[in-house]
Amino acid sequence: RFEELTNLIKTIRNAMKIRDMAKCLEEFESLCKAFLKSKNIVDKEGVPPFYIRLLADLEDYLNELWEDKEGKKKMNKNNAKALSTLRQKIRKYNRDYEAEIGSYKENPEQSADEEEEKDDEDSEGSSSDSKGEKGEDDDGMSAKTFLKKKTPEATGDPRKFLKGAEDEESDSDDDDDEDWGSDTVDSDSESEDDEGKNASLAVVFLKKTQDGERRSGDKKKEKDDRKKGHRKKLQQEEGEGEEGEGEGEGEGEWEKVKGGAPLVKEKPKMFAKGTEINTTVVVKKLNEILQARGKKGTDRAAQIELLHALAVISAEHNLGEGILVKIKFNIIASLYDYNPNLAAFMKADMWKKCLDCIDELLNILFDNQNIFIGENIAEDSENLAISDQPFRVRGCILTLVERMDEEFTKIMQNTDPHSQEYVDNLKDEGRVCGIIDRLLLYLDTKGSTEEICRVYLRRIMHTYYKFDYKAHRRSLAHQEGESKSEQDQAECEGEDSAILMDRLCKFIYAKDRTDRIRTCAILCHIYHHALHSRWYQARDLMLMSHLQDNIQHADPPVQILYNRTMVQLGICAFRQGMIKDAHNALLDIQSSGRAKELLGQGLLMRNMQERNAEQEKIEKRRQVPFHMHINLELLECVYLVSAMLLEIPYMAAHEFDARRRMISKQFHHQLRVGERQPLLGPPESMREHVVAASKAMKMGDWRTCHGFIINEKMNSKVWDLFPETQCVREMLVRKIQEESLRTYLFTYSSVYDSISMETLSEMFELELPTVHSIISKMIINEELMASLDQPTQTVVMHRTEPTSLQNMALQLAEKLGGLVENNERVFDLKQGVYGGYFNRGKAGGMARHPWGFGN
Repeated sequence: RFEELTNLIKTIRNAMKIRDMAKCLEEFESLCKAFLKSKNIVDKEGVPPFYIRLLADLEDYLNELWEDKEGKKKMNKNNAKALSTLRQKIRKYNRDYEAEIGSYKENPEQSADEEEEKDDEDSEGSSSDSKGEKGEDDDGMSAKTFLKKKTPEATGDPRKFLKGAEDEESDSDDDDDEDWGSDTVDSDSESEDDEGKNASLAVVFLKKTQDGERRSGDKKKEKDDRKKGHRKKLQQEEGEGEEGEGEGEGEGEWEKVKGGAPLVKEKPKMFAKGTEINTTVVVKKLNEILQARGKKGTDRAAQIELLHALAVISAEHNLGEGILVKIKFNIIASLYDYNPNLAAFMKADMWKKCLDCIDELLNILFDNQNIFIGENIAEDSENLAISDQPFRVRGCILTLVERMDEEFTKIMQNTDPHSQEYVDNLKDEGRVCGIIDRLLLYLDTKGSTEEICRVYLRRIMHTYYKFDYKAHRRSLAHQEGESKSEQDQAECEGEDSAILMDRLCKFIYAKDRTDRIRTCAILCHIYHHALHSRWYQARDLMLMSHLQDNIQHADPPVQILYNRTMVQLGICAFRQGMIKDAHNALLDIQSSGRAKELLGQGLLMRNMQERNAEQEKIEKRRQVPFHMHINLELLECVYLVSAMLLEIPYMAAHEFDARRRMISKQFHHQLRVGERQPLLGPPESMREHVVAASKAMKMGDWRTCHGFIINEKMNSKVWDLFPETQCVREMLVRKIQEESLRTYLFTYSSVYDSISMETLSEMFELELPTVHSIISKMIINEELMASLDQPTQTVVMHRTEPTSLQNMALQLAEKLGGLVENNERVFDLKQGVYGGYFNRGKAGGMARHPWGFGN
C-alpha cells in the first residue's frame, strides 16, 4: 500500500547517515508529493506511524546538525544551503502533524513502527511474517536490537553463514572453519520460499539460526572433535574464539571498541603499588608519556590529562618546583599540539586551560627566583631535584607566550565578527596583555636583549591600533587656557599609551639587531602618532626611517602593516587640513582598487589561475582581526573628498588645456559614472554625495557643496567615526569655501573687468584677510591674471587670457597640426623616406618633395 513511501524513507535515512543534505532535500520533496498521491488511503486508514516517525526523527536530526557549528563549517556549499532549506521546510511541514509527532515523542513505538514498515515493503502483504517476527521477539533478540549492535562479531556472522551455505550445496566435506552453519542455511533457504522472498536477511538469520541449531546439534558434535585443531588455528588468526561467540550470543551487552594505540584503549597506571615517588621516577614517567606525542592514534586529550595528573602527584610529594616547571612546559606544548593542523584554532576549553597553565607557570617563576630556564640548557645538564644548586630547566617561556599570542589571533580570525562570541573572545585580550606584561617584567631581570625586544614588540602590537580615550579627554582638559606649544606638550606627555609606546619603541631602536623587529616597531609608532593626530611627529618619523624605499622587499605581514600605517597617516593629514598630503598618502592604496586586500581585511574574488587553494589559506592566515580593521568606506570618502578639493579648482584653471593631467583617476571615474546616469535623483551612497558636491563646487556654489558633504547621512556613515568630529566638520567647511572661491575665480574671471573683495567675502562667507591671501597667492603663482587695487579693495582682471572662442580655435589649430604631421609620416613610410615636409631645407638645401613642389 505504501511501498513508494517506504522506499523514499529508506533513501532519506541512508542520506542522513552520510550527511548528504542535498539528497535528503530532494527525497523529502519527492516524499511529500508521494504522500499527497496516497491521500485516499491515508484518509481511510490514517497517517501511517512510520511516516510520523520519520518526520520527528528528521526534524531532530536537522536541529542537531544546525547546532553543530563546527560540522556546518566543514560542509560544502550545496549541503549547507540544502540544510538551511530543508530545516525551514520540515518545520513548516510538521506544523500540520504537531499532535501526532507529540504523541509519538511521548510514547515512541519503535518496534511496532519497524514491523509496519516491513509489512508495507512486502508486496503480498502477508501476515505470517509479522506473526513470526513477534513470536521471535519473545524467544530471543529482535531484528531491530540486532541491527543496533554494529560490532565486528555481528557484521561477521552473515558472511560465515553464507560461506557455509556454499560448502553445503557443493556437498564437500573439506576442512572448513565455518562448517557449523551449513545445515542452517539449507533450512533457511527452504523456509524463505515458504514465508516470502522480501524478508530481511537479519530477521531470517536470527529466527532460523535458533531452529537450525536444534536440528544440526548432532552433526556439529560429530565434526567438532575432527576439526577442532584446524578451527583453533584460524580463530587465533581472526581474533575470534568459539567461546567468545557463545558468550556474545548469550549476553545482552556489547562492548564498544576504539581503534588506536594502547594509550587510547586503557590508561597506563601512573606508578605501581609501593613505588617510591621521586624525581627520577617522575621524569621517567614524563618521558614515557611524551614518547607517544605526535604518533598516529595517540589520544591527545588523554595525554594532557596524564600530564596534569603527573603534575598533581609531583606537587603532593613535594618534589620541588623544578620538576613542576618542566611538566607545565610540556602541558602547554601538548595543548598547542592538540590541533595538528596549523590553520585550525584552539577550542574555548583548551584556550582557557592554556591561559591558566601559563599564569601558573609565571607564578612559579616569580615566586622562585632560583629557577633558571632557557633553550640553551641541555637536557643532560638539567637540575630538577631539590638541592643546594639552583634549578635548571630546559624551555623558553617567551616562545610559549608568542605562540599563545598567535593562537589568540587565529581565534579572532576564525570567529564571526558580528556575533556575541567575538565580543566574548575579545575580552580575553586583557588577559593576554596581562600575561605579556608579566613576562616583560620577568625578562627585564633575567632575559637577554633579543628576548626583551621580542616581548616588547608583542606588547606594542597590542597597543598601537587602540585610541586612548582617557588621554584624549585629559588633553582636551589641558587645552583650556594654555598656549599652543604648551598644549602640544600636554598632548604628547599626558597620554599613557603614548609614553608606553615611546619607551618600548626607543628601546627597540637602540638595542635591536634584526631589521624586522625595528621596522615593525617604527611602523607601529607612526600608526599610533597618526591615530592620535600627532601629524608632524608621524610624518617626520616616516621620512627619517626611509622605509618607503625598500618596503617592497619585506615579508607580506610587514607590507600589510606599512599599508595600514600609510592609510592612517593619510587620514591624520586630512583631519589636520593637509589635503594634499592626505591625497598623496592614500593615492597608492586607493588607485590600486585592492584596498581591502592590501590592508589585510579580506580577499578579493580571483580566478583559480591567479591563486590556488594553498595560497588562499596562507593569505587568510595573514588577515587582520576584525577589531583592528580600518573602515574602508571612511577611507574612500576621505580620499574622494581630498581629490575633489584638489581636482575641481585644477580642472577649472585648465579647462581648455588639451594636455592637462589627471590628479586622481578614481575621482574622474566616479565623475564619468555620474555623468552617464540617464536619470539623476537625489544622492544616496557616499560616492554619489561626493560627485554631486563636485558638480556644485564646479559652479562655485559652496553652500550646495557643503550640504552634500556634511549632512545627517554622511555624518552617520563617515564623519561621526572621527574622535574630533566637530573639528573635522569645521575644517571641511573652511576648505570647501576656500576651494570654491578659487574655482569661481578661475571659471568666471573672463566675465569680470574687476570685482570687489568685499563682495567675494560675503559670497563665500570668508574673512577679508583670507580672501586677500587666497587671491594674492593665485596672482603670485600666475594662476590668475589680475592685480590688486589696495585703496578700493578690488581685483582688476587683465585681458591676457583668450576667450572661450579663441581657446577653441587654438585647440582646433593644434589638432589640425597633429593631423598633418601624422599624414606626412604615413606617406613617407610608404615612400621609404622619413621626414618629408618637415625635413625640407635641412642637410644643405631644400629637398624636392615627392609631389613635385619644393625647389
